[in-house]
Amino acid sequence: MDTNLKVASVGDSIVTGNAAWTFAGETAKHFDDHVSKSVPRYAEGHELVAEISDFFVSAHSVCYELGCSTGALTRKLARRHGPTAKWIGIDVEPDMIAQARKTAANEADPMANVNFLVDDINLHPYEKSDLMVAYYTVQFVRPRLRQALIDKVYESLNWGGAFLMFEKVRAPDARFQDISVALYNEYKLKQGYDCEQIMQKTRSLKGVLEPFSTAGNVDMLKRAGFSDVVTVFKHICFEGFLCIK
Repeated sequence: MDTNLKVASVGDSIVTGNAAWTFAGETAKHFDDHVSKSVPRYAEGHELVAEISDFFVSAHSVCYELGCSTGALTRKLARRHGPTAKWIGIDVEPDMIAQARKTAANEADPMANVNFLVDDINLHPYEKSDLMVAYYTVQFVRPRLRQALIDKVYESLNWGGAFLMFEKVRAPDARFQDISVALYNEYKLKQGYDCEQIMQKTRSLKGVLEPFSTAGNVDMLKRAGFSDVVTVFKHICFEGFLCIK
């Protein structure tokens, strides 16, 4: 039997097959619960992005979140900076944007300055902006398309604007990678996932999630033109970069 046809649970009411991870359907419905348990310090990372945004967002800034999923971070940033800055959340998955729009509409005080769009972040015609955020997004962009995307981000920013990119990263050599994988698996076990669910998630992400190393990400950012790049977050195999144009 073709193993790609076999599906199994990865936890949180999400089932998927070999090399078949998708953000559609049930994943979109349960995404916030799943990702908050799967990525260490996920909520704390949102708070860090919000705090850093204070240095770059002004009253009439245009700002983007690339791969906004259910829009939680976009909404958090918009609430922080008031009604005049313009916020655009972009995701290629219609189910994610539907969830983002539904949640935004159900808030007690819906924000007119937030717009969620179904689009390909590689192709979107960006306005000049002061802040662009990619929170665990670029790792899902095909490696052959990744440099062109970062080039586009750099060109779209105003001078002095910032790009915040959080990514899962590979370790610099085999020994560190083995340690990193072991520590991350221990983390997931502590979140309540069993060994079968952890293995199924790993199988489902083959060819879908392709992390670069820290050095690989920094080299890509610098090739795009970012000369000012610093790590602002690091936990096991997860890293956040602040890049200023």
